[in-house]
This record gives sequence, structure tokens and C-alpha cells, in this order.
Amino acid sequence: MSEQSGQTAPEEQAASGDERPEARLERAVRAAEQALIEFEIAVETFRVEVENFSRLHHQKLGPMYSRLDELDALIAEAKADRSGDPEDLRRARDARALVMPMPGVDELFHDWLGSDGISDDAAAMLTDRPVRPPERVRPSEEVRRLYRELVRRAHPDLAQDETERERRDAFIARVNAAYGRGEEQLLRELAEEWDAGPVPQDAAPSESEELYARLEWLSQRKELLSMVAKELEDSAIGAMLRMAPDDPDRLLEEIAEQLLAQVSEREAELASFATP
Repeated sequence: MSEQSGQTAPEEQAASGDERPEARLERAVRAAEQALIEFEIAVETFRVEVENFSRLHHQKLGPMYSRLDELDALIAEAKADRSGDPEDLRRARDARALVMPMPGVDELFHDWLGSDGISDDAAAMLTDRPVRPPERVRPSEEVRRLYRELVRRAHPDLAQDETERERRDAFIARVNAAYGRGEEQLLRELAEEWDAGPVPQDAAPSESEELYARLEWLSQRKELLSMVAKELEDSAIGAMLRMAPDDPDRLLEEIAEQLLAQVSEREAELASFATP
């Protein structure tokens, strides 16, 4: 095609040394933009997984931890009543303080434990009664695919002016919210909305100073995201999630089994104090 038009293809320009000085820098900027977008997708995906896993962890295991604390307090109080030892009395007070109502407890256990005590679902977790299915630990594969595709297409870093960036920022915020809730249909609707919207204009040639500034901003953004990713990975929930990345639900089942065994042990120990 270059022979028909009489123009030199970019590869031929580069080979002949006629390439613009800014062209190589511009390619580096575009590559850095795409790399940053992919990194942001990875970080946001992991953040949603950690957030959902944390919520499910509290939802499913919170009542068991609460029951263990209550049993520990009852056992300590029983020991103190039997011995009358000042040290046992102190331990009993400390154990009871751990299960006393605290501000924000409703938020901590996500409506499982409130001012009226343990909810029906929470109580069911400690018995054989069925409970409502918990939320998925993470969005489905199809939801994740739709999310990645939308972010790659509508990411704010692809904007060429402030107006377009603001439009993309607002749109991506809606995409992130839908992804966090695992709403596949809403993501499909958002994809259709983006298709019907204004088409971003191709990037105009940039000056060297602007391209260098762009690269610097991308580097700073990458450092910030790296810090966020490290905080997520170093968190207790993040570490747990990384132990079973392919089947986090099973990890919760294993922890639940361990906690139930501990509850049974505590209940047996408490029952022994009632024996003359």
C-alpha cells in the first residue's frame, strides 16, 4: 500500500532513519499506558476478591468466633467461681470484656449480631438448620471477562482531554460498582451504553516534553498501585485468599470445620464444671 501511495511505511521510515524523534517516545507512552491499565485491572480484581472474601468470612465465621469468645468467658467465670482465686477472677473479667457490646458491632458482623443478639442466620450457622446461601466469594468468570473488556476500552488513561477523562472516570466508577456486586446483566448494559457513546478521538502527535511528563505520571501511578497491591497481599484476608486462590470457598469450609470443633471442645469443657 505504501508503494501505491508513494508514502514510506513506519517500518521503512525507522529503517531509513526518517522516523520522527517523538515517534519512539510516543510508542513507549502507549505501551506504558496499556501496561498500567492491565496492572490496574489486576489490582482491582484482587481488591474485589479480598473485599468479598472478607465480607463472607465475617458473615460465615463471625458467629462462630463470637460463640468461642462467649464460651471462653463462661469457662473462665466457672473456674473463678469454683476457685475464688483473684487471678482467676481477673481472667474471668478480661474474658467477659471481650464479649461485651461494642460500638460498630453491627457493621463488624454485617447484620449477623445486633442489639437483640445473634440473628437467625447466625444461629443457624451453629446448628444443623439450613441458612440462605452466602454471596459468592468473587464474581463469575463471565463477569470478570466483561469487566476487563470494559475497562480496557473505557479506561480514563486513554482520554486525550480533560472532558473525555471526566466522562470516562464517571463511566468506570459505574463499571467498578457493577463488578463489585457481580452484576453481569448491568455490565452488558454498560457495554452497550459505551458502544452508543461518543467515539474517543485518536491521539494527536505530542511534543517531547508532554510525552516525558506523561511517562512520569504513568510511573508514579504504577508506584501507587504497587503500594495498594502490597497492602492487599499483606492483609490477613489477602494472605488467606492467596492460600486457596482457586477455591476460596473450600478454605472457608475448612476454617468453619475447625471452629465448630473448637466450639464443641469448649462446650464439653464448660459442661464439666456443672458436674459435681
